[in-house]
Amino acid sequence: MGFSRATLGFLGLFFMASSILLIFLTLLGGARNSNPLNQIYFLQADTSNIPGAPTTSRWTFWNVCSVTDNGRNDCGSSHPDFPFDPPRADNFNTTTNVPQQFIGTKHYYLTSRFMFPFIIIGLFFAVVSLFTGLLAMCTRIGSYISGFLAWLALTFQVITTCLMTAVFVQGRHAFSSNGQTSKLGVKAFAFMWTASACLFISCLCYCLGGAVGRKDGSGYSGRKERRRGFFSSNRSNSVHSEKREDAPATTNYA
Repeated sequence: MGFSRATLGFLGLFFMASSILLIFLTLLGGARNSNPLNQIYFLQADTSNIPGAPTTSRWTFWNVCSVTDNGRNDCGSSHPDFPFDPPRADNFNTTTNVPQQFIGTKHYYLTSRFMFPFIIIGLFFAVVSLFTGLLAMCTRIGSYISGFLAWLALTFQVITTCLMTAVFVQGRHAFSSNGQTSKLGVKAFAFMWTASACLFISCLCYCLGGAVGRKDGSGYSGRKERRRGFFSSNRSNSVHSEKREDAPATTNYA
């Protein structure tokens, strides 16, 4: 059973709204010490042997946070596009007991800093696609515009998610190899990859909505023309044959 343009447009809207919600939760994780934002982080590591660092540290988009007794983030002042680079002054400002992989390199700093602008750009296109998605339920051009915007949002979202996965998985390995217990933030990773999947489904629904409308229109007109041509041809042939049969015979008296 095929889906109508309205149904596909509504599905595109639903998955787009879901992805935007998940992206916002990840983006704002650590910005405030309120539920559920105080449960979202990218990496947790045991930093008890690093001078000036919390006993347990968690990195977010906004800061490096300590952990409360009930396992929630305890974050201080927020700084947008906070880098993941333990030796830097905005992190721990020391190299003592910091894993060697972080020292003398800008890999972690640059990779983590590029995540923030990419997720903002992707979120912008996703929000615009959400509004144009209202047109996708009733117009073909609205479906294609929403699909294009969703594709742009998906591109930047996938880039952000891949950067996040690469830098924090490497960071976890670095802390673990230095004898410091570490783990990834399950919620942040689940939200980001799920948001990527929702964006892909939304883009697919929008594009199918435009294609379905185009197929239905061309198919209907084609069937109508073929039906009209068939009957008109038969009718024309039958009329000509009747005229020939009814014509009076002529007698030549010459």
